[in-house]
Amino acid sequence: MKVHSLFVYPVKSLSGIEVADFKTDDFGPVGDRRWMIVDDERRFVTQREHPELARIVTRLEGEQVTVNIPGEGEFSLTASSEELRVLVWRDWVQTLVGLPEASDALSRFCGIPVRFVFMPDSSFRRVDASRVDEYRRVGFADGFPFLVTNVASLKELNTRLDVPVEMRRFRPNIVVEGAGPWEEDHWQSLQIGHNDLSIVKPCSRCVMTTVDPSTGQKDAALQPLRTLSSYRRTQDGVIFGQNALHESPGIIRVGDPVIVNKSE
Repeated sequence: MKVHSLFVYPVKSLSGIEVADFKTDDFGPVGDRRWMIVDDERRFVTQREHPELARIVTRLEGEQVTVNIPGEGEFSLTASSEELRVLVWRDWVQTLVGLPEASDALSRFCGIPVRFVFMPDSSFRRVDASRVDEYRRVGFADGFPFLVTNVASLKELNTRLDVPVEMRRFRPNIVVEGAGPWEEDHWQSLQIGHNDLSIVKPCSRCVMTTVDPSTGQKDAALQPLRTLSSYRRTQDGVIFGQNALHESPGIIRVGDPVIVNKSE
């Protein structure tokens, strides 16, 4: 097995970036989901309610994040000194508010008042303590620093769909090839290149998988979620992919060998 592809998502729920490699730090992939969008009630905003967010292209150059908002133009995201406590799922997180130019443009695009916010190093959001005893941090990802998916599982799913879907629907960080369909269900720890990852939780999927990442339109038939729910439903939800933690900072590259150190 080896790494087929890698993705980072500089802003939660905006388009991802396919990369040849990424470094990892305490948060996970460097630059991954350190920015997020919140509404005027300080709650996080995603494609679940605003599928059009998929059309906003992101670019990451070093630590600088740039967004291209259709009809508005390109904006560099810069954090101000204004602090704001915001809610992502059940977690209240201390953030820095982005400068208003990009937020104003995004508000016009979405049709509601929204703001970009940034999670600084000084802010700490813990991974799901019910799954991980260690006091580990995560950025604005739903719960864990990494999502690992399997090329063969997507191919198997696509045999059941009238219209095949891309892996981008599932917003992974690490895509593995060379395994059989759904073998990832049994992985407990992986070695990827020189990096050790612990598999901590199956990833339950939501309506975001029904959003076409190219058009920002929801599938009227709610595919592929509806098909997945017919045969991939567990006590953890409708499953596609596995959430993971890394043991130490490093670098992961496309083509790195993937070894299953432990499985069920």
